[in-house]
Amino acid sequence: MKTLKTLLLAASCAVLPLAASAQAPFPNKPVTIIVPNAPGGAIDILARTLERGLSDAWKQPVVVQYKPGAGTVMGTDFVAKAPADGHTIGLVITGHMINPSLRKTMPFDTLKDLAGVSLLASSPIVLTASAKLPANNLKELIALAKKEKLSYASPGSGSSMHLGAELLKSTAGIEILHTPYKGSGGAYPDVIAGRVDLLVDPLFSSLPHIKSGGLKPIAIMSPKRSAIAPEIPTVAETLPGFSVESVFGAVVPAATPRDIVHKLSADMAKVLQSADVRQRMADIGLTPIGNTPEQFDAYIRAEIPKWAKVVKASGATVD
Repeated sequence: MKTLKTLLLAASCAVLPLAASAQAPFPNKPVTIIVPNAPGGAIDILARTLERGLSDAWKQPVVVQYKPGAGTVMGTDFVAKAPADGHTIGLVITGHMINPSLRKTMPFDTLKDLAGVSLLASSPIVLTASAKLPANNLKELIALAKKEKLSYASPGSGSSMHLGAELLKSTAGIEILHTPYKGSGGAYPDVIAGRVDLLVDPLFSSLPHIKSGGLKPIAIMSPKRSAIAPEIPTVAETLPGFSVESVFGAVVPAATPRDIVHKLSADMAKVLQSADVRQRMADIGLTPIGNTPEQFDAYIRAEIPKWAKVVKASGATVD
């Protein structure tokens, strides 16, 4: 009998660590945020903001890793195939909703292999023009484009800036030649010099050139005017209903437990709601959002067919 009691006690002691491990609070080890772009830009600033805020809240290390390539597909694929325990989070941009129709082959299913955590923030896209262009607003630009051959620059084929401009063209019934660049850095001097007529890029990147007089603003593509440049009208003021923004969100592997997904979403929202973070984001033209996993999933489902129509109409492709 004594031997049986000893065995039962030993067995119960062996089970206790397993039960404690199963009930361990999340996160119980370092968390990695995957940025699918090279360092720099708004998504990098957002990642570093979450890194600081979440590590303070969780008392666990949060590490940002960059995995650029294939128009964000490489980094997002890494997230899709990571352990579904919430310790690997992927940041995504508008291209996340464009890629399914833009790319013939994808290593993951955007809807089936990934779960939305939160739509974190949005950033306005602005259409600017060379100071030499004889059009000062969207109405004048549309009229000019119907009489003359114009060109516009974007940071690259398949980007939200490229396809936002293509949506503008189809909505306005005009034709403007697309001149893609590898990033927008080389586009600015060409547009400022008048070698290319127009540029589509994030507002926070274009604003210094607007303030210096190198570029003149035509219209913001967001549905509302931007707080950092309220004098620039929206496209929707001329073409009602038009809306294109750069957005930033967070995703995790689809099999991640829902309680962990909701905790991630709630904790990210708390970081975004702090006064200092909101001010820091506003300074670079980012509007914090922080919605629920269900809302972000619904947004992704709605945006994929929207962009599929634009991709088809534009004929845009990537290798």
